[in-house]
Amino acid sequence: MKRWIIVIVVLAVLVGAIVGWQTYSANRARQELVAGLQTVTAEQGTLVATIGATGRVRSNQSAQLVWKTSGTVENVNVQVGDAVTLDTELAALEQTSLPQSVILAQADLVSAQQSLKDLLNSDLQRAQAMQAVEDAEQALEDLLNPELQQAIALQAIADADQAVDDAERRLRSVQLTASQADIDAAEAEVVLLRDRLEKAQEDFEPYEGRPEDDLERANFQSALAEAQQNYDTAVRNLNALSSTGTEIDIAEAQADLAVARAQLVDANREYERIKDGPSDADIALLEAQLADAQREWERLQAGPPSDDIAAAEARVAAAQATLDQVHIVAPFDGIVTMVESKPGDQVDAGTLAFRVDDYSRLLVDLEVSEVDINKIAEGQEVMMSFDAVLAKEYHGVVMEVALVGTEQQGVVNFTVTVELQDADEDIRPGMTSAVNIVIRQLEQTLLIPNRAVRVVEGERVVYILGAGDTIEKVVITLGASSDTYSEVVDGEIKAGDEIVLNPPRELTEENTFGPPGGGPPGG
Repeated sequence: MKRWIIVIVVLAVLVGAIVGWQTYSANRARQELVAGLQTVTAEQGTLVATIGATGRVRSNQSAQLVWKTSGTVENVNVQVGDAVTLDTELAALEQTSLPQSVILAQADLVSAQQSLKDLLNSDLQRAQAMQAVEDAEQALEDLLNPELQQAIALQAIADADQAVDDAERRLRSVQLTASQADIDAAEAEVVLLRDRLEKAQEDFEPYEGRPEDDLERANFQSALAEAQQNYDTAVRNLNALSSTGTEIDIAEAQADLAVARAQLVDANREYERIKDGPSDADIALLEAQLADAQREWERLQAGPPSDDIAAAEARVAAAQATLDQVHIVAPFDGIVTMVESKPGDQVDAGTLAFRVDDYSRLLVDLEVSEVDINKIAEGQEVMMSFDAVLAKEYHGVVMEVALVGTEQQGVVNFTVTVELQDADEDIRPGMTSAVNIVIRQLEQTLLIPNRAVRVVEGERVVYILGAGDTIEKVVITLGASSDTYSEVVDGEIKAGDEIVLNPPRELTEENTFGPPGGGPPGG
């Protein structure tokens, strides 16, 4: 019995020692594991929720300009880097190298512009139409007044008769020479005036060398000029009296006489026709002319037809468009970023000439997943960084959100356009930018690190360090999130709790850790 008691005591001691050792080993292992845990304190803070994307910088407007016709480049007025304004001429073609259709367009343009001007000048046309009505009314009124018509016809006869007399006198003057007495008198006048001219020349000679402003010299020079003029007139008069007209002068005088006689015959015939009053045919003709004038006046009252104006404007636009092919002009204010044409180049329609970019605004186009597109709206703030510009953050704002998505390889994306608000000379079109769109900003909300969140049996959980170095699992519901933190909207967790970032599998009941896909929870 005593031996059995000893054995039992020994076994109890051994068992107790083994249990104590195991307990000690387990506690020590737990302490070592707890000492290796990474924890962070849950706290209230500000959360900026963002959606990230990558985009490429572009200018506000960009245009590649090409020649519209063939020819030889005459001049290039800009170079790369020049600032230009709307409609600035960048280059032009030589006129002599242009196709015939372009050269003829200048005449077409002048004609079309004049036609349009005439069509639009309705005030002048209405005034002319009104005057035509008044003239037709007056002509009809005069025709219905026999006394007036007869007086007009008699005056026409008198005028024609006087014209015949004048034509006959002119014909006689060119056919006959003057009398001998007239010729002798003219010759004597010439001799007398020649003597006076010679006397004036002798009087002037002593003073000829004096200054031009000398009073005596001026008086003698004036007398000499007058004597010369009188002598020249007398010579011409003598020549006229001494000779007859040329054959051409005689023929012209005969023709004038024949015309005058014919007009006299017409005037007498017209008087015979109207002396008994106007005929019905004459009255009908003037009444028809009056009706036509009145209809034209009524048509112009409403202005020119819109179809006529449209057609005239189209002619002007077509001719101008043809002429514009000779030049290349800036389509907007901007910077010349490419020059492909040089003077003397032979170009065809479609040949690239210039590129112009509007740098007044720099934009970034992003492709955003359909999952996030409904969280983005115009006016949201944006933070941007560029691989080409290190350690510098830029800011912008969402300007446009596409209403229709595009599918590429089974993924639907929407284009979002962002405007850079603090761009500098380091930013250039074509650069790649990492963009974070601020979709929400929360103040004093409970935050936990994204890398502390795990998914267990479809629920998001975190592990907190409890009393006695125990690790407790807490089921949570998340709200908005950023790249590093998420908002806790539900769950038994409070500010100050120690959250385990790397809970060991050995100290938890579950064996499933990590969010789906290994990334942070969505926001």
